[in-house]
Parts: sequence; structure tokens; C-alpha cells
Amino acid sequence: MSKWLTGWRIYPQIAERLRDSIQNGVYPAGTYLPSESALCEEFHVARNTLRRALEILEQEKLIAAVPAKGRIVLGDHRKALDQEHLYQSIAAELRERIALGNLPAGKVPSESTLTQQYATSRNTVRQALTELEAEGLIVARHGKGWFVRTHVSQDEGGRLDSG
Repeated sequence: MSKWLTGWRIYPQIAERLRDSIQNGVYPAGTYLPSESALCEEFHVARNTLRRALEILEQEKLIAAVPAKGRIVLGDHRKALDQEHLYQSIAAELRERIALGNLPAGKVPSESTLTQQYATSRNTVRQALTELEAEGLIVARHGKGWFVRTHVSQDEGGRLDSG
């Protein structure tokens, strides 16, 4: 494959090269692509050209933009990152597990476990847990972890209600 990109529409060629790198494991699921500036330098293109290429991969659900982090290769995380911040996806999934009784009153998986499960930072996991705590669904016990509240039910509208 030629090192140089040529032609009027270069961004589809960049998208193709990045797609190949993802499929060949150069960028495995759960890892971040290099920064925009590094990719611009690698492909010798302007940032807008690179962003058009990245947009193609985002539309194909191969990557997703994570605010303040970069672009993550999705793999099995496609559902969780579809059109929202990762911490919101984690909170939504845990909220659903609580509502379905799959995460009954008791200990929530550790921050370390959730960090590995979602291939994200501890801060992102904490942000999701803090959101659930603000909703009254879980409580933090210093030195012990996070726990599902014992009185969590749904109101007539299907919204979670902690009593």
C-alpha cells in the first residue's frame, strides 16, 4: 500500500487505512486512537480532512468520541457508547440492572471491576456511580464500596423511586 494519499477526496482513504488498522488489531477494541494532531501528522493532512475520515468511522460505529478523552475503538462496547457519554451509558446500564432486580440490594461491582468491564477510567466509573447516588439508587460506604439501596421501586410511570 502506498504511503502517500492522493486524489481529490483523501478522507475516505484515511478512513479505509484506519478501518484496516482497527480490523487488523493495531487499535483493538477499548483502546483509543492517537490524537487528532498525531493522525494529521501521520497522514499529512489538515484537521478538517482527518475529522471527515473519523466521522465515517463513527457513522460505521467502529469508533466513538468520548469527551475529553479522544476516540475509542468500540468493538463490543458499541451499544454502550451509542450517542451518549460513557458515564451516562454505564449509569443507564446499572440503573436498568437495579430496576430488573439483577443487581439487588447489596454490593455494586467494584470500581476496578467496572473500569475493566467498560474499558474506561476510574473517574468515568465514579461519575456514573455518583449520578446513581444523586438519584438515591445507591449509597457509598467509606472504605466498603457502593451498595444498592434497599428500598428501590418503580412508580406508575416506570421511573425508579427510592424510598
